[in-house]
Amino acid sequence: MPGQAVDVAVVGAGPNGLAAAVTMARAGLSVRVYERNSTVGGGARTAELTLPGFHHDICSAVHPMALASGFFRRFGLAERIELVVPEISYGHPLDGGRAGIAFRDLERTADHLGIDGGAWRSLMGPLARRADQVAQFAGSPLLRIPAHPVTTARFGLRSLEQGSPLWNLRFRDEVAPAMLTGVAAHSIRTMPSPSTAGAALSLGAYAHGRGWPVPIGGSQAIVDALAADLIAHGGEIETDAEITDLEQVRPARAVLLDVAPKNLVRIAGDRLPARYRAALERFRYGNAVAKVDFALSGPVPWQNELLRSAGTIHVGGTRAEIAAAEKAVAEGRHSDAPYVLVSQPSIVDGSRAPGGAQVLWAYTHVPRDSDLDQTEAITRQLERFAPGFRDLVLASSSRTAKDLENYDPNYIGGDIAAGAASLWQLAARPTLSLNPWATPAEGVYLCSSSTPPGPGVHGLAGWYAARRALKAVFGIDNPPDLSPRS
Repeated sequence: MPGQAVDVAVVGAGPNGLAAAVTMARAGLSVRVYERNSTVGGGARTAELTLPGFHHDICSAVHPMALASGFFRRFGLAERIELVVPEISYGHPLDGGRAGIAFRDLERTADHLGIDGGAWRSLMGPLARRADQVAQFAGSPLLRIPAHPVTTARFGLRSLEQGSPLWNLRFRDEVAPAMLTGVAAHSIRTMPSPSTAGAALSLGAYAHGRGWPVPIGGSQAIVDALAADLIAHGGEIETDAEITDLEQVRPARAVLLDVAPKNLVRIAGDRLPARYRAALERFRYGNAVAKVDFALSGPVPWQNELLRSAGTIHVGGTRAEIAAAEKAVAEGRHSDAPYVLVSQPSIVDGSRAPGGAQVLWAYTHVPRDSDLDQTEAITRQLERFAPGFRDLVLASSSRTAKDLENYDPNYIGGDIAAGAASLWQLAARPTLSLNPWATPAEGVYLCSSSTPPGPGVHGLAGWYAARRALKAVFGIDNPPDLSPRS
């Protein structure tokens, strides 16, 4: 690659790669980032996918960790970009116009749940009131001693309950359990299980504790802020620069790769010991998503009008229906009534679409390597809870699971989590180690979502990897100040 030698090379300009690069540059090192695409962003890009003037988030859209992530809080993300927090974090429609509504206000949510309000309050209240402690635990490696053992114990006991066949015991109606299941399904796994319950409880705690923010201008605003800070501190970014061999980025003293383990093996090859390569090759990837973006002439006509103000909506019906849909995917089948994760960012961000029109972001879960277009399946589920939806569609853009891997090679088979989020693989990610970011190759680190704390736009994997490299390679013990005022 052209250019003078640098201290640090970062492969991949997704949120984790850029977080690693920013951390290294802030420590006073020379840094160069290599990105195979023509723009930075990875899973946090925004583009006109359907019609001119309609700006769609290509992968991630709503960002529960934007305010909760320890890295983003140190980076001062909320001071650098505009994040709007909807009054309703997420909604969950049921047949007949009923819906579960997760307001930022926990008490209002409980009141809206009626007979199960007390159960919701007792389940979520202790976690929501300590949402930052939950974020610290959930955003740390599982092998680390927790900083807040009482909160961790509360979280663990609730995860065991909601991750077992006992998950319905505390509820008497179907709305509250459906709400929890809709959030748990973010993990793309069969339910109930401790890992899916953990996802539901952590994301649910942020929903009430800090909210689920939507970045004005799209997810691209997050990575643009990271890229701007990197460049302001002397870093470089080379786009259209695919790295296929470590020799392309030598003689950098440290190399941090925002790639899946499969791609680490391809890039590093024999520089990795055979035993470590074999462990990476055993790393399991999860099932996939298929995504459809819609340009709409107006707001979605949800039967329950409160849903028209929700940033995120989980579509799929009751707890039993969603569990059945996820079981079908795990068995290698496409569900006839799939779970659909929906975001309607233009309800709070008028820059996404012209003249009162709207954009709608939606994906459903499919078996790994699926090449089936899910536009009709998603549209049918939306029509179920929003009759007349079809009539609003001006244009749509569909990507199958295979299309998503072609877009981003880290999405193996369409797995946007970069590895199955089982309980074991949340601990052994990608291998069981107290320092899972370091590889046996000298100066080479993995900083993708395939390392702790796992999937999500949070920058933590890059931050953790950079801190290890700073200490081991450069002898820098204290992490740099990342704030916008430094």
